[in-house]
Amino acid sequence: MLPVYSQDEISSLDLGLKGKTAIITGGTSGIGNCTVSYFLSQGANVVMSGRNPQVEEMAREMGAERAVGVRGDVCDAEHRKALIQAGIEHFGQVDILVNCAGITLLGNAEELPEADWNKVIEVNLTASFLMAQAVGSYMIENHVQGCIVNVASQGGVIALKRHAAYCASKGGVLALTKVLALEWGEYGIRVNAVSPTVVMTAMGHQAWDGPHGDALKQEMPSGRFAEPEEVASAIAYLCSSGASMITGHNLIIDGGFTIK
Repeated sequence: MLPVYSQDEISSLDLGLKGKTAIITGGTSGIGNCTVSYFLSQGANVVMSGRNPQVEEMAREMGAERAVGVRGDVCDAEHRKALIQAGIEHFGQVDILVNCAGITLLGNAEELPEADWNKVIEVNLTASFLMAQAVGSYMIENHVQGCIVNVASQGGVIALKRHAAYCASKGGVLALTKVLALEWGEYGIRVNAVSPTVVMTAMGHQAWDGPHGDALKQEMPSGRFAEPEEVASAIAYLCSSGASMITGHNLIIDGGFTIK
């Protein structure tokens, strides 16, 4: 089994993000919330997006003067504008976007309701594009050489039963990542993706603790699932100067599951 490092050990890595400003969608729970915490530990400023009514209070508790919460839905154009404006008003500019908001609605392909398909595509793919479009346009117009990281999934690389909409949406995110990297490279904007396996967030524990999760781990070279800090640190690395030659890449964080 691959070793598990503590949150303190992972956070102690200095990725040179101090003073950078990141918009992080889906920031009130799961991977998104852990990514907010990780970026703050690196000295970055964060604009945290989420539908949770407590998002503003959560941001204050997590980051004091370096975190701002903006409640809303990434599918809403006004919310996307508000996130960019918050970054400018509070911290001067926006350097980073992490597209982390996402949903999963499962069902056999022959039975999946059209409404479920549309909702998953809207949140996971369309909103990721529109959020990237808004931030990318801002960066181009203001000569900001920034970076964007789209949170995809191993489901964008391999097939998962009952995940037709989810896999399609995440596969679309990976294709979108490559196109944006190709188009925006001339402006100094890097665009990458990460594709995690099962991640041990609260939702991950709820869904995968028990015999079915243990059986899946036996199929993984790592012998375990991912911790949210491992995904957050990978996202942060892709936003760092150490990754300045990496763009259009999909970093698979799956303990070797997809190498078979």
